[in-house]
Amino acid sequence: MGRLFGTDGVRGLANGDLTPELAMSIAVAAAHTLAEADRSHQPVAVVGRDPRASGEMLEAAVVAGLASAGATVVRAGVLPTPAVAYLTSEVRADFGVMVSASHNPMPDNGIKLFAAGGHKLSDEIEDAIEARIGEGWQRPTGAGVGRVHDLLDGAEHYLKHLRSAVPHQLDGLTVVVDCANGAASDVAPAAYQEAGATVIPIFSEPDGVNINDECGATHLDALREAVLAHGADLGLAHDGDADRCLAVTATGEVVDGDEIMAILALALKESGTLAEDTLVVTVMSNLGLKIAMRDAGISLVETKVGDRYLLAELREHGYSLGGEQSGHIVLPSHATTGDGLLTGLLLMARMAQTGKTLADLAAVVTKLPQRLINVKADRSVVTHPTVVAAVDAVAARLGATGRVLLRPSGTEPLVRVMVEASTPELALETAEEIASAVRSAA
Repeated sequence: MGRLFGTDGVRGLANGDLTPELAMSIAVAAAHTLAEADRSHQPVAVVGRDPRASGEMLEAAVVAGLASAGATVVRAGVLPTPAVAYLTSEVRADFGVMVSASHNPMPDNGIKLFAAGGHKLSDEIEDAIEARIGEGWQRPTGAGVGRVHDLLDGAEHYLKHLRSAVPHQLDGLTVVVDCANGAASDVAPAAYQEAGATVIPIFSEPDGVNINDECGATHLDALREAVLAHGADLGLAHDGDADRCLAVTATGEVVDGDEIMAILALALKESGTLAEDTLVVTVMSNLGLKIAMRDAGISLVETKVGDRYLLAELREHGYSLGGEQSGHIVLPSHATTGDGLLTGLLLMARMAQTGKTLADLAAVVTKLPQRLINVKADRSVVTHPTVVAAVDAVAARLGATGRVLLRPSGTEPLVRVMVEASTPELALETAEEIASAVRSAA
């Protein structure tokens, strides 16, 4: 059996791979592991979820597991992942639990855990939790059983926090917001409206089954069409739990996480708040971002894919900005994890401050043509001799004018093939060459 935790918690087919029994066991193990350092009080846990139907079932299992382990549960309801992280810190909980599969299709679900202060867990702590799943333990009884309380004003607390982070009002900007029929369906339009923008929400009516269904940060076509139809200044797209944000210009061009990071990095550098003039990125970031930052006098630090690895680097060295091409952007002075709403607010604040269009701001990055192909395969295929030979052959062919990245997904049964090359045609051709090798070896 492989490791239970992936790059962002535990995910799987709800009621198939991720059963209520497993969810309860994870909750119990988390309570024992994350609260054992301080036994001076009954542990407190904040629990939130996205609106997918299976979240109701899994939330109930998590809450039951936590209460059975003696934890007081603060149930926050349907809120974005960054809101749950923030509230974990705000109420001084010992840890937090988010039931969500983020951008995954509706049948999937997941469990994300936060330590005290709303911070992502290290691999070591996740391994410790996994090791305690199913262990024998002494159940509390009587007054030792945990109680459950509903936090009815969690959204208001989160919105107030977001308002405090906006450096410039957004008056005059019109934005289309794709809420992915997810956890941000109420709070994202509210956050942007309160900051002064005119907001046109789309995919903001979750029914439990339509989350991420041809919408959100992984499906941008509808957002592009809406921006053009409404003559908006930009579009913003969140995923199911709103920890990421991608953007669309007034003319329908996609602005990804690399370009958003460049815009925010330059704004922070200009204000003197980009710590050590350094931006933290993952190995997926485009070479064009590296070139743009080098030209601007900004250093880059690379990590593995996964915002918790970014966070570890940011926390260890005190850096002030990091993110992923997928739109997970982390600003430690305001948030302990990727926050799509915060990203959208700061991106629009930069537009309002400079008077520039999103296209003008994003033009600082000239991206190298990139092709990403997802292949259904087990992670072990990346070491297959046929695959290794294909990767080596393409890398040699590209030389210094491109690069190859082959990695298994940490959240889905996929192997991701990414190639950057001097032309789109070459990127596609060489990526297909490697993907074919992966399929044949799978």
